Amino acid sequence: MSLSVGVLAIQGDVRENLLSVKKAIEESGINANVIEVKTPDDIEKLDGLIIPGGESTTIGQLSLVNGSMKIIKDKIQAGMPVLGICAGMILLSSTAKDRIVGGIDQPLLDVLDVKLERNSFGRQGESFESDISLNSIGISKFNGVFIRSPSVTEVGNDVEILSEFDNKIVAVKQGNVIGTSFHPELTQDASLHKYFLSLVNK
Repeated sequence: MSLSVGVLAIQGDVRENLLSVKKAIEESGINANVIEVKTPDDIEKLDGLIIPGGESTTIGQLSLVNGSMKIIKDKIQAGMPVLGICAGMILLSSTAKDRIVGGIDQPLLDVLDVKLERNSFGRQGESFESDISLNSIGISKFNGVFIRSPSVTEVGNDVEILSEFDNKIVAVKQGNVIGTSFHPELTQDASLHKYFLSLVNK
């Protein structure tokens, strides 16, 4: 039976993630398909979900409006693997604040036991790329694309730190939940998406 991987298509880098997952499927040979999802009914049928980068407040508010937040949280707590990228990681977290404005009022899924700082590396004009490593999941070198990226300032006991850059935590894993500050979908390297697929295929 073919696995179904969804990309939350409310806002953000949807197309880029669809292409990255397609490439990861081809390279890994897993029997899977990738689709855009927007509604609770779409999400209910998934084996894995990617929440892409974009504007986390917007994604959260729109997800609340159409009822997707509850079904996403229920599915994750039931074991569905999820990859949250930049804004997606913020949405997964338990606590988030902004480096500039401090406390923020936005809906969070509270399935990743971390505290986050939004815009930790600066605003859009301070975006950059740098090599990082995720050795614990078999990725020794990866091109990290950082765009208004958050960083993790505190992790819970069950959270594994996958990568750090400039003394800041930029990738974490807690069970079936992965969060990254950087944008793997904006590179030609599908290794992180392939790792995510391996969790979906367990």
